[in-house]
Amino acid sequence: MTPTAPSIRVVLASQSPRRRELLTLVGIAHDVRPADIDESAFPDEAPAAHAERLARAKAETLARDEPVAVVVAADTIVVIDDLILGKPIDADDARRTLRRLAGRTHTVFTAVAVARGAELVSAVETVSVTFRPLDDAEIDAYVATGEPADKAGSYGIQGFGATIVERIDGDYFAVMGLPIVRLVRLLERVGVRYLFGELRADR
Repeated sequence: MTPTAPSIRVVLASQSPRRRELLTLVGIAHDVRPADIDESAFPDEAPAAHAERLARAKAETLARDEPVAVVVAADTIVVIDDLILGKPIDADDARRTLRRLAGRTHTVFTAVAVARGAELVSAVETVSVTFRPLDDAEIDAYVATGEPADKAGSYGIQGFGATIVERIDGDYFAVMGLPIVRLVRLLERVGVRYLFGELRADR
């Protein structure tokens, strides 16, 4: 695989291991610099708008310190019954969330933003995810693995959570936290072309 061109430095504004894994999967070398922003939602802010605002704020914040780099940022929100499900505060919170999701369909919004110099572009991927029914014993066993602890919606689709997801309508990688095809399109909009492991500047 051809490595990312050294003239283009990519900075990931996230400490998420899943996002790092996805960039590495497609051969995009990158540095990690988590952005420190206020992630509180505005009153009556729609979930998709909230996710996109946060992704843009993360990218914009780091772009000020990295004016010659390509900054990639993302934010993922899980929603059911008009309720945003963040990361669980403890095991009991994870159990409550999984009971709510069991046997039902919820929505995952993942926003991705790309900043390069003064340019900032963003988009949101919307995915419907359906869980199979789960009994309390299964929920307890899943929570005991520790996997739900640091994930929005209290599950990870790329791990044990793969066994409880019955159906996905949309981008699988968006559920993991970084919609790859959308990212490639956004890179093109800021003048960076992805060629299967290599990034080339068009301008």
